[in-house]
Formats: sequence, structure tokens, C-alpha cells
Amino acid sequence: MKQLLFTFALLFSVTAFSQSSKKATLTVVTKNTCNHCKVCETCGQLLETDLYFVRGIKLVTYNEADMTTTIVYKPKQITPEKIRQEIAKLGFDADEVKADPEAYAKRDGCCTGGSD
Repeated sequence: MKQLLFTFALLFSVTAFSQSSKKATLTVVTKNTCNHCKVCETCGQLLETDLYFVRGIKLVTYNEADMTTTIVYKPKQITPEKIRQEIAKLGFDADEVKADPEAYAKRDGCCTGGSD
């Protein structure tokens, strides 16, 4: 009986904790001249893998068709402006925030409008 009560209390505390850590969703326009980045594991993969390791970001999904990146994040840990800056550091424009020129130059030619 004590184990059952302990298990119930543990589940209740985990549920209460998860509700207190609210998440938000942000969709950012991340223009790209290429339509195969996720296939060839270049720029689309950069967005989905590198952003995932930024503190406060929980999920990243890059959509090639509409050139957007959707981010699920914890507002108490990171702001939408900081997320846009992190995207710009990877060489992408992020809404009105311009891409870092050095990071942009490192991307594949097909993704920047140049040749491969």
C-alpha cells in the first residue's frame, strides 16, 4: 500500500512539474535557394540538429516547401529574438535578422544560390 501511495505521489509531482514548464512555438522564415537540404543533409540538417542543442529549445522542424523553421521552446529559458539570432549564426536569415556572413559563406553553394 505504501508503494502505491508513493507511486501516486511521484506521478502527481511529475505531472505538476511538467505543467509548470510551459512551452511555446515560434515559426521563423528561413529562406533557402535549395530544395533538397534535408535530403543531402546540409543546411536543413544544420537547423534541425544544431538548434536542438541550444538551451531552451526543445524541438526544431525545418520545412523546405515553405522555407520556415518551427521551434518549440521554453520561454523562461530563451526568447524569440535569441532564437532568431541563433538561426542567423548558422547562416540563415531569420525573419528580419540577417544571416551571419561567415556562416552563410560556409553553407553549400546550392543553398546560397552559388554553384557546388
